[in-house]
Amino acid sequence: MTVRRTPDDRFADLPEFDFEAHYLPVHDPALGELRMHYVSEGDPRATTVLILHGEPAWSFMFRRTIPVLADAGLRVIVPDLVGFGRSDKPSRQADYSYESHVRWLTEFVTTLRLRDAVLLGHDWGGLLGLRLVTEIPGLAKGYVASNHGYPTGDMPPNDALRQWQEYAAAAPDFDVSAIVARACTTSLPEEVLRGYDAPYPDDTYKAGPRVFPALIPVRPDDPSSHAVRASRAVLAASSMPFLTVYGEQDPIGGAADAMFHTLVPGASGQPHVRLPGAGHNVPEDAGETLGTAVADFVKAAVG
Repeated sequence: MTVRRTPDDRFADLPEFDFEAHYLPVHDPALGELRMHYVSEGDPRATTVLILHGEPAWSFMFRRTIPVLADAGLRVIVPDLVGFGRSDKPSRQADYSYESHVRWLTEFVTTLRLRDAVLLGHDWGGLLGLRLVTEIPGLAKGYVASNHGYPTGDMPPNDALRQWQEYAAAAPDFDVSAIVARACTTSLPEEVLRGYDAPYPDDTYKAGPRVFPALIPVRPDDPSSHAVRASRAVLAASSMPFLTVYGEQDPIGGAADAMFHTLVPGASGQPHVRLPGAGHNVPEDAGETLGTAVADFVKAAVG
């Protein structure tokens, strides 16, 4: 079993991303100790906004959202998931599962002693964040969903998701920056594309991003289907304030906000945001707008 660690010089001089690097260890029964990287900005005494990135991004995607939240007087924590960004990268796809990501993140938030936080989940970060919110008592007092669903596998995937899963499984070249760019409405300059490619010197570092699409529950008997159903049941009885901020130009998750509005009582009456000019990657297309929406939500609904 091999665990890769991206050389630090790959992350030098990235645009708008000069945040100090922080690290803490998490533990895996088969892989041993894994180092997770995270950004920590803002007032450490203030309400924490915990941001969880998606696929195949890393904390770099939130480089324009983080300062808005910090300037609003909030504490901002943005980890890189295991396999992504500056965090360690097990080299086999078999090293990753939905449940292993939940375990790693659970240890991460427990080690940092996060309580009464507001979670922001984008893409896969939402599938993980909602597990944390519903399984760790006291962790969260509010949640913001951005362009993600919460599938149990009881409904088949739509065509866009199925094609994405097939591409990730079979494509000979998993071009991370090109994948990110295709899910944006804005044109990404070369230095930003370099930022998305920075964690991956070669394909041996990409097991985590490549396998993630296959971990989405798409069958009723998926290994994580029962856990997601249980989590959805908790959400269905929850009055916790729940906001959605969605880019409309997203063929996979652009309409999933309506499901949350119906499912979660705490979503009722919230100032949900739909961005007609944004695609799937809202933090890239409208990072400052996302930050402002979250800051306003914390102030008005969470306190």
